[in-house]
Amino acid sequence: MKIVADIEIPFLKGLLEPVAEVVYLPGRDICNKDLLDADALIVRTRTICNSDLLEGTNVRFIGTATIGYDHIDQDYCEAKNITWVSAPGCNSRAVAQYVTSSLLVLADKYGFKLADKTLGIIGAGQVGQKVERSARLLGMNILLNDPPRARNEGEKNFNSLDRLLKECDIITLHTTLEKEGPDKTYHLLDASFFARLTKPIFLINSSRGGVIDTHALKQAIQEGKVIDCVLDCWENEPDIDQELLEKCLVTTPHIAGYSSDGKANATKAVLEQLNRFFQLNLPRIVPELPIPDAPILKIPRNSPDKIASALLHTYNPLNDTKMLKKNPKSFDQLRANYELRREYKAFRLLNLPDKDADLMRAFGFQLPVHPADKQVNE
Repeated sequence: MKIVADIEIPFLKGLLEPVAEVVYLPGRDICNKDLLDADALIVRTRTICNSDLLEGTNVRFIGTATIGYDHIDQDYCEAKNITWVSAPGCNSRAVAQYVTSSLLVLADKYGFKLADKTLGIIGAGQVGQKVERSARLLGMNILLNDPPRARNEGEKNFNSLDRLLKECDIITLHTTLEKEGPDKTYHLLDASFFARLTKPIFLINSSRGGVIDTHALKQAIQEGKVIDCVLDCWENEPDIDQELLEKCLVTTPHIAGYSSDGKANATKAVLEQLNRFFQLNLPRIVPELPIPDAPILKIPRNSPDKIASALLHTYNPLNDTKMLKKNPKSFDQLRANYELRREYKAFRLLNLPDKDADLMRAFGFQLPVHPADKQVNE
């Protein structure tokens, strides 16, 4: 069989070669003629899987190594009996890590304590739930908005959008991009949304660029309705709005979910489904993850904020911000050549007092075994 795959998908090369001819191509460059005799296609969001790409080809299976799937024409695939799969939740911990670090950067820049703020989470799926957990560990008050879940599960644990617009200090977006229907999210944050705010907010978007109307956001910033932004997703990527770029504290090239752990999860999930579909009898897929440059962090005892130091050690979005602001036209290049970070579980912390150690264990860090735990284990 023949498989065409995006050349930038991590941990993929070498896994399928024993059972297939694999052709690796840049995701944006994959075209119809490349797929004429292909049985399967493995992509990311930059490959638009529609009739222009797929008509007349032999493709029976599409795997996207991403959470999102709005780049796949689902109606066309159904009509042509093409099976498609995604990797829901694969990078949810990475996005939560990104949002957590961004919250800390905002708090440091503007001199507030996160425990004094209310965070509104729009979209409480796998990513939103992990963001909620991290924010609660930092002591924040949380309001969730997720109309589909509220309909299915009852409204007890969810809140109206109007309540978020009235009470939240920070709003973070974790929705899929729906362009029509009762749960439309395209331009959810439009001029009407910002006009309904009852106080200035901070805004974080690591979901989809199209959820925000760029013009309306720039106007809201100018009018003081939005104090500052963290933007990882943009309308019209990679041709992002440079005026908006300069107005925001944190600006990154759609890499919130770009951890080695998340990418490995995505590749593994897609290959397992491809394995079942074609009955390839592939061996167990265990990607080998890199060791971070500084996996052991000894926290100075006089550090004023040990928690923030540890969390930002694993990832600080200001580093990526500097690179994108320096060269906005390099959006795709920065994304394609991004050095994947590791998540909390790859790091070991030393020197933390017990009260902080317990909190950091909850985030996922490795810490020395507590003497009492050691006695119990023995």
